[in-house]
Amino acid sequence: MNFKQCLGFSLLIISLYILWQIRQLLLLIFTAIILATALNRLVRWFEKLNIPRYLALSITLSLSLLIFVLFIWLIIPPFIKQFQNLIELLPLVWNKVDIEVELFQQKLPEFLPPLPSRRDLIAQLPSLQELLANFFSFFSNSLAIILKLILVFVLTIMMLIEPQRYRRALLTLFPSFYRRRADEILSKSEIALGNWLSGIALNCLFISITSGLGLAIIQVRLVLAHALLAGALNFIPNIGPALSVIFPLMIAVLDAPWKILAVIIWYFIIQNLETYWFSPAVMARQVSLLPAFTLTAQIFFAKTLGILGLLLALPLTVVVKTWIEEAFIKDILDSWKIYT
Repeated sequence: MNFKQCLGFSLLIISLYILWQIRQLLLLIFTAIILATALNRLVRWFEKLNIPRYLALSITLSLSLLIFVLFIWLIIPPFIKQFQNLIELLPLVWNKVDIEVELFQQKLPEFLPPLPSRRDLIAQLPSLQELLANFFSFFSNSLAIILKLILVFVLTIMMLIEPQRYRRALLTLFPSFYRRRADEILSKSEIALGNWLSGIALNCLFISITSGLGLAIIQVRLVLAHALLAGALNFIPNIGPALSVIFPLMIAVLDAPWKILAVIIWYFIIQNLETYWFSPAVMARQVSLLPAFTLTAQIFFAKTLGILGLLLALPLTVVVKTWIEEAFIKDILDSWKIYT
């Protein structure tokens, strides 16, 4: 290995180390890229109507700001109120669960071992405790969250105004002979990311509406909080749907035993409709991800990048999958020739 190769390898190691140290900043930049990709689709749609880009950009930003303000004004206040009521009811739920478990244990034969208590079950789930601790620590510092949101907002606007300049700057990181091919892969990644984003948004909306209607029919309290939580948690596949049923079940425990079974059945129906009917119909063009790969990616990104990595696990997986298929499989493995 000559001097240039040693220097290049050393610079590569240093670069990877620096990128690892600023991984949280890179996740925020990736979040801005996701938002810019989504808004740029709307800008392009306006451009197809022969609207100049600067005007299409102004309309897109104005509509986005209007929707955001209406959401904050009309939805967030009642949601916060209902969510606070839900938190206040949690001690009553735990007390009733402990009483019911104790009564059930008294009916069991004496030769059977005692049922584990709630504290014992929680103590045996350190990974869940760690995840919840990271979740609350992530949202505990209000000032840091506001600053991060401002940073994401500013980066999104900057990328949206001149996306091609940032694209060309990124392409300069590739060797000159591969820049044209890298540009093609970036376009495919943008399409895959946009398809995933539109599909997951419709999925979350479907889950929110159907869960809210079902809980209203069952007459479970705090319907708005449960519906919004179900839709938001659906953004995290595998883990989110399982967590979303916990909150209405807690309220059902305080009301009537039949509501517990009704909530479980209704959420089971919703998830099956979403998995086998709604998702295939809406996400026909979405990047297909095997469930095992999705779960593995969630665990990996959550373990290495924290709660923000868990939230962004799916879009990260979509982009990584596109680059592996194009740059590694098609460009390297498929063209690999054996010389004898």
